[in-house]
Amino acid sequence: MPNKPNKYGLKIYALVDAKSFHVVNLEIYPGKQPPGPYALSNKAFDVADRLVAPISKTNRNITFDNWFTSYPLMLHLLKEHILTSTGTVRKNKREIPKQMLQTRNRDVHSSLIGFQKDISLVSYMQKKNKVVLVMSTLHHDNKIDSTTLEKMKPEMITFYNQTKGGVDVVDELCSNYNVARNTKRWPIVIFYAAINSIIIYKANNNCSLPRRDFLRDLGLGLISEHLQNRKNNQYLPKELRKRIQDHLGESSKEPPNKVARSIRRCKICPTKKDRKTKYVCYKCNCYICMEHAFFTCENCTRSQDE
Repeated sequence: MPNKPNKYGLKIYALVDAKSFHVVNLEIYPGKQPPGPYALSNKAFDVADRLVAPISKTNRNITFDNWFTSYPLMLHLLKEHILTSTGTVRKNKREIPKQMLQTRNRDVHSSLIGFQKDISLVSYMQKKNKVVLVMSTLHHDNKIDSTTLEKMKPEMITFYNQTKGGVDVVDELCSNYNVARNTKRWPIVIFYAAINSIIIYKANNNCSLPRRDFLRDLGLGLISEHLQNRKNNQYLPKELRKRIQDHLGESSKEPPNKVARSIRRCKICPTKKDRKTKYVCYKCNCYICMEHAFFTCENCTRSQDE
């Protein structure tokens, strides 16, 4: 897509909540598919009809851009799915009256509004020789938003501006934490940002958590089972095993290092024997050979100490 900042990538159609930015539905654009069960229409009407399926007949409003907006689609959403819709309109649509497209002898910030039974169309003169067209099945009056002051924007225009940014915000959230490398495995490219999970987590726990910390904890949670299995590998380097235990919050169970002792002459044996040993008495710490040593169990040793 030459007009986009990122010209190459996977194209995704998304249905996103405009306030919480919760992603309701996604559809990856696969291009033209061969005949078969996966050969679906990529027309705007059919794509929108599939995307709104999870919220059909819920009396919500759908806001989309001029690629989707059409007179037949908006009436279809209203009658079949019980959903209102608002969107900008391309000027080459056949259903637009010519009077709505004229810019001559029109004042800047002026509006022309047309009404039918179920749909409204506004032509707003944004600046000289430029009009903005917005179609809506939600608005049925000519109210002007008083907060826009001298610009005198109709409520259809301000409502569209307030609700159009859901998909753009999700794109930005995904790009901020995109850690996928250059790969041909497209599932890895798609699965790189957890947006819905943190929204649901914050709503259920009524808390404020930085997204970076949540993604770190989520990533460690997803690999915890793999780390548990890998930790039990007896050939794993000690440093790597310790790092895994730190991530899992476990204490290190590595055996203590053996204390290297020097070899010296037995203190009890005669000097002329020159008998060397590495064993010491546990009380006086003197070097003794095995001939002069005797062994006790741990219980006897504890009772003697007491």
